[in-house]
Amino acid sequence: MNGKGSHATLTLLATRRSVAPVALVAPGPDAAQVETLLRLASRVPDHGKLAPWRFIVFEGEARERAGEIISEAFAKLEPEAGAPRIEAERKRLSMAPLVIAVVSRAAPHGKIPVWEQQLSAGAVCMNMLVAATAMGFGASWLTQWYAYDRGVLAQFGLSDEEKIAGFIHIGQSSSVPEERPRPALDEIVSRFPGRSA
Repeated sequence: MNGKGSHATLTLLATRRSVAPVALVAPGPDAAQVETLLRLASRVPDHGKLAPWRFIVFEGEARERAGEIISEAFAKLEPEAGAPRIEAERKRLSMAPLVIAVVSRAAPHGKIPVWEQQLSAGAVCMNMLVAATAMGFGASWLTQWYAYDRGVLAQFGLSDEEKIAGFIHIGQSSSVPEERPRPALDEIVSRFPGRSA
């Protein structure tokens, strides 16, 4: 390190782990912490300064209402599903004390490719995960089937052109998540122009 880096930041990035919603418990972030999370999440590369993303906050009883929407849609999709499975769907957004949806509102633009706008929304999700972890919370970035169900999304307030980049579940981690295998660098790294035969 050249003295300008932050050892704490590097340690955070080296040790961050996703925590499943079922392992996230109260208390979640308070109002000031939620505002900080949203502000930090939005500090991402954004070609053209378009802000091609927005947030939907699910907290308190609103999580249960969102769960009703999800479970009703699931029951229509899977009419043979039993009550336990439908109940599991109803709890999708109420396990963690806070869920923040990152909505991609990427749209055709004269100079900025849609793909770059979508990548910016992904960066928002990652920033939020890192920020939540730095604040001492556990978090996970999920989508699940309902992130692609237009009927559910319409009831969540999305337009037909908008998509869910991720649902970020945040709370206190009730257990220490185990490390998982990571790809070996020699399997994922190449150097241009490569070796000649």
